[in-house]
Amino acid sequence: MSQLDDAISRYNRLLENGPCRDLAWVDDLHKRMEEEHLSAGGRLICPFLRPNFITRRQYDGLVKTGEALISAIDRMQRMVLDSPSLLARMELLPAEKMLAAIDPGYQVPEVASRLDSHLTNGTLHVVQYNADSPSGSAYTEVLADLFYDSPPVKEFRKRYHLSRVGGKKNLLGALLKAYKQFGGHKKPNIAILEFRPAYHSGQSEFQLFRDFFRQEGYAVEIVSPDQLEYRNKVLRKGPFEIDLIYRRISIQEFLMRFDLTHPLVRAYRERTVCVVNSFRSELAHKKAMFGLLTDEALTAKFPNDERKAIHDHVPWTRLVSATKTTYHDETVDLPEFITQNRDKLVLKPNDDYSDQHSFFGWEMDDASWDRALKQAMRSPYVVQERVSPVRSVFPMVTYGNLEFKEMQVDVHPLAYLGKVLSCSSWLSTGNSGFSSVGGLVPTFILDNKS
Repeated sequence: MSQLDDAISRYNRLLENGPCRDLAWVDDLHKRMEEEHLSAGGRLICPFLRPNFITRRQYDGLVKTGEALISAIDRMQRMVLDSPSLLARMELLPAEKMLAAIDPGYQVPEVASRLDSHLTNGTLHVVQYNADSPSGSAYTEVLADLFYDSPPVKEFRKRYHLSRVGGKKNLLGALLKAYKQFGGHKKPNIAILEFRPAYHSGQSEFQLFRDFFRQEGYAVEIVSPDQLEYRNKVLRKGPFEIDLIYRRISIQEFLMRFDLTHPLVRAYRERTVCVVNSFRSELAHKKAMFGLLTDEALTAKFPNDERKAIHDHVPWTRLVSATKTTYHDETVDLPEFITQNRDKLVLKPNDDYSDQHSFFGWEMDDASWDRALKQAMRSPYVVQERVSPVRSVFPMVTYGNLEFKEMQVDVHPLAYLGKVLSCSSWLSTGNSGFSSVGGLVPTFILDNKS
């Protein structure tokens, strides 16, 4: 049994027949979650009773691989900006292209980003790069603090050393460094840009960041795009003048409601406000970016560590079109290849924020797969080689009873200015259909006590 498997078994036994089998502590944990507003739509964002554990070796590998991949993505992004033919392969909207052409005023393309990956033993497979408006870091940090002092984790820490990974301080530091590169010389007024929901249930992650930034001494407001005005080279919400924007609205969401004459775009274009992440980040966020990364003809001159990270950890990906391409050094007709290899392929919309769905070939019959391919040929989709998910058993309470449910575990390395400094974990049933069972869990790095 591996170190990790042994640790998980020990933790679960604490709940089944150990000192924490009395589940009164669960009510207290859930009450504390509610007090911290860690719920959405009346449902806790973490219904599970065990953190996700990763070993120190796994975490170190995750950091090394994640940073090499982000470096490769940044390198490819610069190539795309210099090449109309590569830009065309990204399938950006005309407005997205115009925004991508604007220099944001600081050096690193993505100030905050997230890699979505499957981590099993020593193997990491990265299936997506969230470079637009990544979420989860604040929720994860608060959950880690709550779980760290819960009875089963306290008992578990007698045997193992657990390290928490944070996000709020890392994000603030990255925002301020980007602002300094932008040319900011004063303590900035910070606006967190989001669409205000029609109703409030629980506390959004934006509010957690707002409260933390204020605790650190910064003037911060949560702002909706329709509240912004731009006059006399100053972007403002009413009397609140804005120097730095932390953008938590996707570019597609923004462009569905506004055009390029919006006050935010005008201030961004004239470089009177620093926007993080920049509108240029949409280049890296599109799934077609992985199609370029896994095209060895384009990466042949990349540094060895970046090419190795791509080869070992990024699944083969291509933008769906009527073309020939390469698959493991063989030339194939792409639509024909997709048709014949349903069991090992998935079709994904090029942008997460579209209303299109993913299609998992191994869950479909031939006729349904043909229909999915026809849809993918009509609108921007990528085809990606299947990555086997990681599954593990997690405890939860259902109607007052302890049960163990097998869940798919996705680990999300969180990077700031290209450096992986944290990670979050998301649990799901792994089915393509809707399920109410899922949510974030805190992530702890696990070491044996000497």
